[in-house]
Amino acid sequence: MKVVSVNIGERRKIQWRLKSVETGIFKYPVDKINLGFHDVETDQVVDRKYHGGADKACYLFSADVYDFWKAKYSKLDWDWGMFGENITVSGLDESKMMIGAQYRIGEAVVEVSEPRQPCFKLGIRFGTQKILKEYIAQEHSGVYVRVLTPGIIKAEDEMILTKEGENLSIKDVFRLIYKKTKDLTLIENAKNSAKLAISSKKSI
Repeated sequence: MKVVSVNIGERRKIQWRLKSVETGIFKYPVDKINLGFHDVETDQVVDRKYHGGADKACYLFSADVYDFWKAKYSKLDWDWGMFGENITVSGLDESKMMIGAQYRIGEAVVEVSEPRQPCFKLGIRFGTQKILKEYIAQEHSGVYVRVLTPGIIKAEDEMILTKEGENLSIKDVFRLIYKKTKDLTLIENAKNSAKLAISSKKSI
């Protein structure tokens, strides 16, 4: 896997259901980012109940699915960071990203913690709330990570597995959260996982 782009966002006010709300989802590419233990330095994290913190310090999304979404929403002004990700990665496959797996990216070491659960702000970014159901149906959730070793990351850095994770993938967890039919064995694995973030456990 390789980093295609690193992205940060600025705090922006938007109108939502007759109210003014703030978001940092409008991200754009930069030369490099600096991962800290709880967030990306200079990236604006507005709602820390759902973003940032130890289990969601950084969000990664696959560059490989961008063409699918570009074809579907061709009128949007496309660039990396469109999904609110801090790191856009080629070769990222949620079915192979295991909970608790550790990777070195540039100077940093990160640990896979949970999938992203989309909210209305993704719909605002795409100009329609129907993106939420489409995003869930496609099952490419992206990956939240913990930061074990802070450091600088830039485009072209390799994402190298340094420690194997548990027998539970990001896609497994995403399906447990959103699919009506549940795999009981996977539920047991998720509930007993030492590395799966608590927010995901509560959603299963």
